Amino acid sequence: MREIVLGKKTVRNFSAPYIIAEIGANHNGDMELAKKMIKAVADCGADAAKFQSWDGSSLIAKEEYDRNQSYDDGDGGKKHFGSLKDMVDKYYLRPEQHHELKAYCDELGIDFCSTPFSEKEVELLESCKVPFYKVASMDINNVQLLNYIAEKNKPVILSTGMARMWEIDKAVELLTQRGVKDIALLHCISIYPPAHEDIHLNNITMLQQAFDLPIGFSDHSIGFSIPLASVALGACIIEKHFTTDKDLPGWDHQISADPTELKVICEQSPIISVSLGNHYRTLSAAEESKKAKFRRSVVVKHDLPVGHVLTEEDLTSKRPGTGISPDQMHMLVGRSLNQDVQGDTLMRWEWLS
Repeated sequence: MREIVLGKKTVRNFSAPYIIAEIGANHNGDMELAKKMIKAVADCGADAAKFQSWDGSSLIAKEEYDRNQSYDDGDGGKKHFGSLKDMVDKYYLRPEQHHELKAYCDELGIDFCSTPFSEKEVELLESCKVPFYKVASMDINNVQLLNYIAEKNKPVILSTGMARMWEIDKAVELLTQRGVKDIALLHCISIYPPAHEDIHLNNITMLQQAFDLPIGFSDHSIGFSIPLASVALGACIIEKHFTTDKDLPGWDHQISADPTELKVICEQSPIISVSLGNHYRTLSAAEESKKAKFRRSVVVKHDLPVGHVLTEEDLTSKRPGTGISPDQMHMLVGRSLNQDVQGDTLMRWEWLS
């Protein structure tokens, strides 16, 4: 089974998952808020705090800026304010802020990672010594960016939202041919949040069968039920949007997990993965030892004299399971006793002639 190392953790399908708290742009351009979120991520037990690396010129074309001069979401400006350019300028992380947040993650003992949206951000993340690269779903067909990331000789986690199977296969082939040895795929639905019937968690199993790669889940659902269910299907990486307060203004707070929800995911995921166990029938030593106490033995119903020939009416079965097994009762019928036997006692082979 293929496995990869992410930071300090080795993951493979059905292992305890590597949990990425996707802060993204939920810091709202506020470094104190960003650090507060990182601290909450660490306290919850996640493995990594993830951000997004872009600026005003690396992701959005002027034409798109020109089309998005104002918004009317009917929420009083809670999700959007001003123009798209205004929000991008406020929310993007500056290079020096990347290094500051990386240092803070190091201080707290969790991994700092981010999704780069252009080659210059790949170089920025290289200078931050990120342990791996996370590629957004939108860039699964961005050959230029994939080639550039492949040159860095680090693990690549690739989200698959909006992608057809042939596109996923093509991206994996490209990375493999460019020498990337450690690749993981994340099943993802690029809707925020998706309808439950559109999540298709069985795609995790499908991707496990189609690719000899670790498969995880990038989740945009509300709550923690769906990511926990993905662990039961063997997802070994969980990426979940995170915020300290769902009522904060900004793009993704409402669909993000809060600390209570993230802590449930972090605490319960390893329990689920361990509990999956084997695909073959297995009895632990503890369960084997229960047989003597919980199973039954053949018991004589009433007092019987020496020489009595046993019938089914003479016998029943009761606890404990230290005597003759009930499935051997037929071997007793028709045999005679070589001594008197008291009722309600466990039958013994040596009492038979």
